[in-house]
Amino acid sequence: MKVYNTLTRQLEEFHPLTDKKVLFYQCGPTVYWVQHIGNLRAITWADIIRQSLIYLGFDVRFVRNYTDVGHLTSDADAGEDKMEKGAKREHLTPQQIADKYIKIFENDTAALNILPPDFTPRATEYIPQMIDMIKILLDKGYAYITSSAVVYDTSKFKNYNQLNRQNIDEMKKGMGKGQIEDPEKKHFADFNLWVFKKGIHKNALQTWPSPWGEGFPGWHIECSAMSQALLGTTIDIHMGGVEHIPVHHTNEIAQSEAANGVKFVDYWLHNEHLSVNEQKMAKSTGTGFTLQEIINKGFDPLSLRYFYLNAHYRSKQNFTFDALQAAQTAFRNLQDSVRTLRRQTKRLALSEEKLKAIDRYHQQFINFISNDFQIPQALAMAWEMLKSNIPSEDKLDLLLEFDHVFGLKLNEVTPLSVPPEITALTNRREMARKEKNFAESDRLRKEIEDKGYIVDDTPAGPKIKVK
Repeated sequence: MKVYNTLTRQLEEFHPLTDKKVLFYQCGPTVYWVQHIGNLRAITWADIIRQSLIYLGFDVRFVRNYTDVGHLTSDADAGEDKMEKGAKREHLTPQQIADKYIKIFENDTAALNILPPDFTPRATEYIPQMIDMIKILLDKGYAYITSSAVVYDTSKFKNYNQLNRQNIDEMKKGMGKGQIEDPEKKHFADFNLWVFKKGIHKNALQTWPSPWGEGFPGWHIECSAMSQALLGTTIDIHMGGVEHIPVHHTNEIAQSEAANGVKFVDYWLHNEHLSVNEQKMAKSTGTGFTLQEIINKGFDPLSLRYFYLNAHYRSKQNFTFDALQAAQTAFRNLQDSVRTLRRQTKRLALSEEKLKAIDRYHQQFINFISNDFQIPQALAMAWEMLKSNIPSEDKLDLLLEFDHVFGLKLNEVTPLSVPPEITALTNRREMARKEKNFAESDRLRKEIEDKGYIVDDTPAGPKIKVK
């Protein structure tokens, strides 16, 4: 099995720390607002990768955190705390904001058929562990204290930019003192581990006592502390968006390895972004569509999951409603294939050629998901398999087996129950077609579509499907 490791920029053989056991951490959402479908693509892809590993026989221990404190509007220790921003916007406490948006998020992930993590730690539950890690960093000389924060000294950590591959000295030449929010910082890249309740944060809503003064943790220390507490000092896979490479994940490595004295992560996986009409997806521009908005437009959440399957996690993907409609049509066709295969229960004789074809499709699927999770190719192969001449029962068995990774709930597909009203409209339309009254036929087709169904004209007669 091979995975692309951002740390080395290479496709590498995957060897977990313990045979057939995988320690997997994903950076979860900052729960101050509803997550848009770009965020949900990242969450879905972690699930697809997790399910691929399980399919391949690995025992996966999976952690996805909730950031409910300390994530400022800038990754560079600047701006307002996002949780406070949400609390002020809705006149609620930060905890109420977290509870509200965690519930919405978990409803969304359930609708997308995402397997719940083994652990979903909240940052606010791990303040003592963060303080302990900061103490170690101070004791080892990797941190210093200013009047406004406990700060990590990036100059003390060898290969600080090993993940983002930026030249820190060249970066420093182009930065002026005025661009450092805390003038007491030794270097612009130094980052906050603990922020004191003073200065611009004197009215912070979430603070805790610490050996250095009341305050709250920096964003980066949260994941390091939670990952260590739940998975150990070294883990197999850490996943997040490409936006985390320059700062957040770079800082996680620096603080974790400095504190623990061992490698933090063996394989770094990063997903690319989802754009909208070739533009950045963002709430501020009205393109940060939520899953509920997608549902309100008549789309099945699993059609969105099917859409995600069509582009590799390391590839950018462009969202349009036309593309989502195409995905929904393909998903409905896949469901119809399941219904058709279930009706064809008479098993044909399995020739040696057909036995080899079944084995070939099975092995191709394994090969695709074992090569850095090539899901689009696996999905295309599944369609090819459905068009083959292997027996229907074997097609169904293979498809449902593949769906353990695809996650489209194909095993739950039930026979289509068409309302009598739709059947009557279809019969009227068929009569109009026979009478060559094409205007009336088209009108009835649109009426049927407006009610959520599609009529396909086949040699055997009209076939009704859910839109």
